[in-house]
Amino acid sequence: MGAVYAIANQKGGVGKTTTAVNLAASAAADGRQVLLVDLDQQCNATVGLGCPRDQEPSAYGCLCGESSIAAAARPAGPDNLWLVPASGDLAGASIELPREPGYERRLREGLGPVRERFSLTLLDCPPSLGPVAVNALVAADRVIVPVQAEYLALEGLIQFMETLALIRRELNPHLVLTGVLITMHDERTRLANDVERELRSHFPELVFATVIPRSVRLAEAPSFGVPITAHAPRTRGGLAYRALARELSEREHRLAPVTLERRDHDLVEADA
Repeated sequence: MGAVYAIANQKGGVGKTTTAVNLAASAAADGRQVLLVDLDQQCNATVGLGCPRDQEPSAYGCLCGESSIAAAARPAGPDNLWLVPASGDLAGASIELPREPGYERRLREGLGPVRERFSLTLLDCPPSLGPVAVNALVAADRVIVPVQAEYLALEGLIQFMETLALIRRELNPHLVLTGVLITMHDERTRLANDVERELRSHFPELVFATVIPRSVRLAEAPSFGVPITAHAPRTRGGLAYRALARELSEREHRLAPVTLERRDHDLVEADA
């Protein structure tokens, strides 16, 4: 059965979609069968892979029971990569979903048979903790949290870990935090280096060794409708996401079967 990861952070502009698209493409380039589910009403992951907005069936239909994940998934350009596109209708899901009993488990139920088909499924979450993001966290086995190399990163991460603890306690007891990814890192600045040092000091077992640099090529790739693996694979950003895909695969093997090391938030994966 494949692993399902939510790429999540309640803060916007930290590189969630950039990470979801380029990690998915990099893992696919390594030969894994990968599914990316775009759950953000802005449709940035969908457009970033060259697909038009408001295609049907979409992630909205999957959440509302109008379609299955299997029916909505379609090839997304690079070999081995499939996409469930987003649509602007997701904006209304935050109002519509809570009216339905058990709405928090809609996505988890929809992913059931698809887990056997893909070795890696990535859920690109919206920058909020509303009903759509809750669905993703309930559906996921593990969470990757992109954190921008800026002053408030540590405080925001601690708040998000508290939210994950709540989700785990109330809705998904098997959810674990696999890793924290430092993004938009400019090694020339003292601030970025200070933030990285603080994160590694507070969460030494969680922060990925791979750091995603601030990169013009990463930022411009979505305008061409392709991931960095197709746009500029040999740039620092492209190499960083290939390294992240390998590091994630290594963590999966090292940490399987998953156990939990009891910490303040009881969310940290430990070596088996």
